[in-house]
Amino acid sequence: MILATVGTQLPFPRLLESLDRIAGRSGLHIVAQICQAPGPYPHLEQHAFIEPARFDALLSEASVLIGHAGIGTIFAAARSRIPLILFPRQFALNEHRNDHQMATARAFEDRPGIHVAWTDNDLERLVLTPGLEPMGEDSWTQREPLLATLRAFFASL
Repeated sequence: MILATVGTQLPFPRLLESLDRIAGRSGLHIVAQICQAPGPYPHLEQHAFIEPARFDALLSEASVLIGHAGIGTIFAAARSRIPLILFPRQFALNEHRNDHQMATARAFEDRPGIHVAWTDNDLERLVLTPGLEPMGEDSWTQREPLLATLRAFFASL
């Protein structure tokens, strides 16, 4: 099972449409927290919101976490030591109020276990790639590389 989240603040139709197409073609079981009433995504198991305990339970069963480039999503994958696919919202597409998610994705894309999908094609390729590298202890326990990544991220804002 794949777990996807759009966060809790805004819907993210572009991500959900892409995941629905991928699930429809591949038959993959994708559980999605969609931040809105169930929509036109027949190939996704949709939940407007998922309570934290239920989210953690789903995360423990998931082979991959897919989400917007929110820090909470990154920390959730790190805690669970599973692969993370980030699909950042884009300001140019009116998906957010600025491009901070693009900056977050750029800042974290070289970290072990974080895979960034910049396009729908990237997303499909990553979702269908078996054995994606998971986030591991090295992703977060080496303090200096993490601090350097965070400094670069905040400097880019």
